[in-house]
Amino acid sequence: MIKIRKAAIKDVKQIHLLLNHFAKDGILLGRPLLALYEKIREFFVYEEDDTVIGCVALAIVWDNMAEIRSLAVKEEFQGKKIGAALVSEAISEAKSLGIQQLFTLTYQPGFFKKFDFKEIDKKLLPHKIWTDCINCPHFPDCNEVCLLKEIE
Repeated sequence: MIKIRKAAIKDVKQIHLLLNHFAKDGILLGRPLLALYEKIREFFVYEEDDTVIGCVALAIVWDNMAEIRSLAVKEEFQGKKIGAALVSEAISEAKSLGIQQLFTLTYQPGFFKKFDFKEIDKKLLPHKIWTDCINCPHFPDCNEVCLLKEIE
């Protein structure tokens, strides 16, 4: 059974370790510990025995738009649909908040296309580029794919 819940303060250090593990390989953008404490309400975690195995964040960026970000699952648990369950949880919350569009920047576009995300040009999200992307070590030569999902 998938054990997903809203993240709590006690999860921040484990989320930090998980994200930075993948950030060191350039797979995703790491987050400073302070930023995670400030944004903890955006996160969902999958846990087993009080250990964070995976996480995802739903970040509201505009009145009708949010980003699915910081999706990470420990390598030894990948392929067990944990990431899919986390994304589904984020999509459900977006719907409950009345969000009309979800986007993500990813190196794994095929994964998100299973959720009806469609590829778009990153230039359609200028506010995103200048808030988080400016701090990325790959900026401005990013090769992440931008995907968008319309929510009914």
